Amino acid sequence: MGAAGRPGPAGAAARGGVWRADGPMPPGVPTGHAALDAELPDGGWPRGGLVELLPARRGLGELGLLMPALARISGREMAWVVCVAPPLPLHAPAWAAAGVALSRLLVTRAAGGDAARSCARALDADGVGAIVAWLPAADAAALGRLQALAEKRRTLVFLFRPAGLVGESSPAPLRIAIDAGVAGRLSLRLLKRRGGARAEPLALAVDRPADAPSFAAAAAGAPSAAAAARSLSEAAAFSA
Repeated sequence: MGAAGRPGPAGAAARGGVWRADGPMPPGVPTGHAALDAELPDGGWPRGGLVELLPARRGLGELGLLMPALARISGREMAWVVCVAPPLPLHAPAWAAAGVALSRLLVTRAAGGDAARSCARALDADGVGAIVAWLPAADAAALGRLQALAEKRRTLVFLFRPAGLVGESSPAPLRIAIDAGVAGRLSLRLLKRRGGARAEPLALAVDRPADAPSFAAAAAGAPSAAAAARSLSEAAAFSA
């Protein structure tokens, strides 16, 4: 982390596994679910484009859907994962248990228009492999700018947006509506993808952590949980 609050410390982009914008386009990032990979044109989450996720309500396990990819990007690829404007504090031990390298995780709580600008700054930084952002009020122009930047930088960008926007147009090349399915599964509707939407919902069993205690409670618990809580809570945010 540099003094200006941006990711990309000296040498980060040169480390093994961190791809550069001037290199060949990497394949899609495996989702951790073979059935979903088979439905996506890149064989996984697409690098270089927005993935717009529209959960019917918060707490369905929607973050669990992303964890295998975020673990791969932060761990195997040693790239940064940037979370922008999460609506609730992220629970560090759960992210660590899912395999996410907390040392490669940055969080900014920017709100409103600042959230979209924080995404743009993250996309302009070296070594950022994925962005997870909550942008409920971003307009089409802001989303279009982020799509152009994501494509240029070949970065994976997940945007959580309200379910009420399902029927609206979006520059995101991949749009997925998320709802609760049967037997604890998630029901995914692929609203938009290259090659056309999927007619039938896709049911996936997604690992989701149990309800998590606060950072303070985690710090008072096991040493591993305390370390994870400190690592995430002390992560620097993008500054203006």
